Amino acid sequence: MSGKILELSERLTNQIAAGEVVERPASVVKELIENAIDANSTQINILLEEAGLKKIQVIDNGTGISPEDAESAFKRHATSKIHSRDDLFRIRTLGFRGEALPSIASVSEITFETATENASQGTYLYLKGGKIEENQPSVLRQGTKIIVENLFYNTPARLKYVKTLQTELAHIGDIVNRLALSHPNVAFYLVHEGNQMLSTSGNGDLKQTMAGIYGVQTAKKMREIQAQDLDFKIHGYVTLPEVTRATRNYLSTIVNGRYIKNFALNKAIVNGYGSKLMVGRFPIAVIEIEMDPLLVDVNVHPTKQEVRLSKEQELTTLLSKTINERLREENLIPNAAENLDFNKKVSEQEKAQQLSMDFEESTKNEKKGLAYDKQTGDFYVNETVNKPVENFVDKVGDESGKVEDFYENTSEEADVSAFSSQENELDSENSSVETVEKEQAYPKKNAQESITDHPEFDVHQKENRRLMEKVMTEKPTEERFPQLDYFGQMHGTYLFAQNTEGLYIIDQHAAQERIKYEYFRRQIGEVSTDLQELLVPIVLDYPNDDALRLKEQADLLEDVGIYLEEFGANSFIVRSHPTWYPQGQEEETIREMIDMLLTTGEVSVKKFREKSAIMMSCKRSIKANHHLNESQARALLTDLAACDNPFNCPHGRPVLIHFDNYDMERMFKRIQDPH
Repeated sequence: MSGKILELSERLTNQIAAGEVVERPASVVKELIENAIDANSTQINILLEEAGLKKIQVIDNGTGISPEDAESAFKRHATSKIHSRDDLFRIRTLGFRGEALPSIASVSEITFETATENASQGTYLYLKGGKIEENQPSVLRQGTKIIVENLFYNTPARLKYVKTLQTELAHIGDIVNRLALSHPNVAFYLVHEGNQMLSTSGNGDLKQTMAGIYGVQTAKKMREIQAQDLDFKIHGYVTLPEVTRATRNYLSTIVNGRYIKNFALNKAIVNGYGSKLMVGRFPIAVIEIEMDPLLVDVNVHPTKQEVRLSKEQELTTLLSKTINERLREENLIPNAAENLDFNKKVSEQEKAQQLSMDFEESTKNEKKGLAYDKQTGDFYVNETVNKPVENFVDKVGDESGKVEDFYENTSEEADVSAFSSQENELDSENSSVETVEKEQAYPKKNAQESITDHPEFDVHQKENRRLMEKVMTEKPTEERFPQLDYFGQMHGTYLFAQNTEGLYIIDQHAAQERIKYEYFRRQIGEVSTDLQELLVPIVLDYPNDDALRLKEQADLLEDVGIYLEEFGANSFIVRSHPTWYPQGQEEETIREMIDMLLTTGEVSVKKFREKSAIMMSCKRSIKANHHLNESQARALLTDLAACDNPFNCPHGRPVLIHFDNYDMERMFKRIQDPH
């Protein structure tokens, strides 16, 4: 008599594993691309039909698999990437579990062709539901070609959880973008039903790859960061504070070549901006981190996107500090002219066409691509990039068609995320990628249109020269705030100033908020024993629940110089205050700081001080419709120039904007647009 506990069949165990590894078509694309990267591929082509549900084809020029190993690749937990327990703690490949191929094969039909270098012939396999039905020689150059068809054909319950084709395609675009950013030395070519979605050159230039994904204008506003200590090496790009998005989905953290999801690292990126970001807005960032594999535990989840990091606190501190110091080198005054209608060089239809980023090779011309010149800080057309992979035998893009761009990559105002995220702590249940379903497809664009026809790349020499002169004449860090000559005020709200560089408009409330914020933050952050006795002690009465909370958190108030003595059941008496409290506003300041504690329930001294400083600076600052005389206005500008960050209020709004002389001349048509 057999027992109740039975060993499951290999096919069933593979289908169970597929439930974790193969969540949707994007999961298949991810696993196949990672295998291609591990095989040292320099060109990877991905062709899709019906968002991958009908067909996913991945072609690479990697090392390939020998005939004797081809069938083993589809056996569960069979891999060439690790061989011992020690290897598990020094993983440098993207894959290592040996689960992906058998899991994918168990829920689809697979055609697999592969060949190694200098092999006289390759191997052809056909699998259905995980079972090998054909194995024969094939003729193929070095590399691998794998076709996954009819995904989930034998698990119809899984199809119930598949979203619309546009949503599934957006998830695929997300993961391919992430992998392209993680491996700029690999050329990626993504096509959906003949319509090109992405093409990268694979020349190793990360900034050029970002331009292909986010758009040229966004890439121009990204700044390089670098840092290194004994454990970590950081390199990447972050946008200026003026370029933000509504979600954290544009934050890409890459550890040892692997894109990961890590809340602490994303938080560190945002913290590096401090108060330079508006509330609820997030930057675009691509951060590459190199560390000893011993410090990374990749074997946490089958998707390998969630990892455990040793010395995570030290890493996040280094990352935040690096971003903060890099942004301090920048002149963060926004150029107001960039957002005005007169500066738009193309119509909305032309702008939509720009988003397609069409790099398709012309049948009449050599391939032309976008390259980034680090010396000039600009992009140019390079006629030697994006060569097609040799074993890319299936012709695509021969017919013109509709190029659907689901990401609005070049739009500075777009809130539609280019990347999807499954981190519950980062994004709401209605992920921004789901909003793709509501996006309209962009106008048709000929797949063979040369990149030189793209409006973004038709950059006028005069414009380039002006931008370069501007970069070369930027002031050093200590002089990054310009010397301004005040000359007027509008509506008791905005101050006008000028210098040889053009016109500046200052929000007086935001300016004084910044001044007072830095004053309060500095004073609160330097709490000492210097107290001043009150002539008349202050008695504070609170409801019993608030009184209990204040008794429990009295030590937190003492950290900012407020000492409460119990004075009855629900009352307290304060006999002194820090010497830095504004004269005549001692009681109001004490009450505001206590109210902040009761309102937020904040237990972090650092955050308490930060929020207290923001609150106090906002309430103490001049409001709109408050007219200043000339001496008051000039004093305000002098105090602003002395701030550590004179460019943003504590809430992240700009303090001043700039119209340079060139922009003013263009507005008044004194010079002609370069196009």
